[in-house]
Amino acid sequence: MRLREALLLAASVALLATACSRLTFVKPNAQRKGGERVAPEYTFKETEASKRRSEARRRLAAAEQQLQAGQPAAAEAEARAALKADPGMADAHTVMGLVLMNKGDGERAGSHYAEAAKLAPSGGTYNNYGAWLCSHQRAAESLTWFDQALTDPNYGDRAAAQANAGACAAKAGQYDRVERDLRAALDLDPGNAVALAAMAEEQVRQGRWLEARAFSERRLAAAAPTPAALQLASQIEENLGDRVAAARYVERLRTQFPQARTALPGETSQP
Repeated sequence: MRLREALLLAASVALLATACSRLTFVKPNAQRKGGERVAPEYTFKETEASKRRSEARRRLAAAEQQLQAGQPAAAEAEARAALKADPGMADAHTVMGLVLMNKGDGERAGSHYAEAAKLAPSGGTYNNYGAWLCSHQRAAESLTWFDQALTDPNYGDRAAAQANAGACAAKAGQYDRVERDLRAALDLDPGNAVALAAMAEEQVRQGRWLEARAFSERRLAAAAPTPAALQLASQIEENLGDRVAAARYVERLRTQFPQARTALPGETSQP
């Protein structure tokens, strides 16, 4: 299962402006003077530590904006600046992990996901690190992290961790838990693309082609197609004897993903 299709990164990065260096708060006072209530003024100076945190938040917000704008180099520079200002900011490590994954530097990304999970243990950081492990040939190890993510009562996207767990259980060869986890994910989110794709693959593994077709069709309806999803749909139709439908999926693959080299059903070589 290709977890890059839905590597669900759950950490939320707050877009906060730099704090003022001097903050004034007005606190009511019960004493009266000349018939008016007196409110003394209190002024607090920002410490060096709080200044660094404010700078880190500002840089992190910029990194996230650059990443969303498709500017990976600028995003990396801002994420590095955020980590320099506050190395203990878990969200900054998560964003740096995303930047490095987009850059193709998956190995270094893993250290940042691991650090985020250490600094801010939560369903989101556990899920992220588990997804990284699974995508780097450590599927069996990843299952522990998904299970930990599901123990977090405040985790808002349990379907993501449950779907990732089912998909990675298949990669680890732990088939006893594949359908259990995937069906649990679909109970929470019937349109979860990762769970639907993994269920289609699991039905293919079991030779249950009609069930595989149903999950494949639901997967293609739930989210934008990927080359893998279209190839699987073509394989399913070929095994069900519908060569016309199989060819249609291959044609979609060639049209939408011209870089993918796939033979039509029945062909002995790729075009």
